[in-house]
Amino acid sequence: MKHMIATGALALAMLTGPAVAQEAAPDTSQIVEMTMGPEDAKVTIIEYASFTCPHCANFHKGPLKQLKADYIDTDKVHFVYRDVYFDRFGLWASMVARCGGGEKFFGISDMLYEQQREWTQGEPAAIADNLRRIGKVAGLEPDAVEACLNDTDTAKALVAWYQENAETHGVESTPTLVINEQKYSNMAYDDLKAIIEEKLAE
Repeated sequence: MKHMIATGALALAMLTGPAVAQEAAPDTSQIVEMTMGPEDAKVTIIEYASFTCPHCANFHKGPLKQLKADYIDTDKVHFVYRDVYFDRFGLWASMVARCGGGEKFFGISDMLYEQQREWTQGEPAAIADNLRRIGKVAGLEPDAVEACLNDTDTAKALVAWYQENAETHGVESTPTLVINEQKYSNMAYDDLKAIIEEKLAE
């Protein structure tokens, strides 16, 4: 079963508080796109995923590693990771992953997906502590993680940015892949590879 996405003012209020939905739209220009591989690659793959989505965890632990070895590291694919937020925990995880900038983002993302079953358990305070621990293991200073987790302006901007992107590509579930602006649902790596080869041959 896929995770389904809530969009619009309802999602914004659900994630960041009821007052936010009534405010002016947050400035999303500060949000940095997290990418791997050369921008001028013939194939661009955008993955829409949530750190709390089990299917996304499976994709990151398997197909993405193969994709990276076969196509991203060989400069054939430009890969873009875009967040989707089903709940505040996914938003918190994203804020920790982004805390170290682009240099640490994918390493922290791997840890979040590998340990998804562990850090998502418990009350909200326990989940926040779990995320702090992951940040510490990743080499982030505790004060920096705390500042990232409490940055409400960035939280609002991230939610607004996710909504803009999801609406642009008609994303309704995760993981969703957009390959050279064509949308695909989650798939086995062999199927993904076949699509990439087809795009490379065009």
